[in-house]
Amino acid sequence: MTVRAYVLIQTEVGKAVSVAEEARTIEGVVSADDVTGPYDVIVQTEAPTMDDLGKMIVSKIQAVDGITRTLTCPVVNL
Repeated sequence: MTVRAYVLIQTEVGKAVSVAEEARTIEGVVSADDVTGPYDVIVQTEAPTMDDLGKMIVSKIQAVDGITRTLTCPVVNL
């Protein structure tokens, strides 16, 4: 079973487009969209396990230049 999550991202001013473009190149990122509101980019991710998801977010997504804060929202199947 695949673990899915949405990562809500705040960026430095003027960096949302470049952050979304770079995020789309990361393995496990399904989509990355620029949005308005308190967050600048929303990334949809998939990984085989919760550990793999955490590693991807910490080592790859958070390493993208221009990101100031992330909030990860794992998908639950109720």
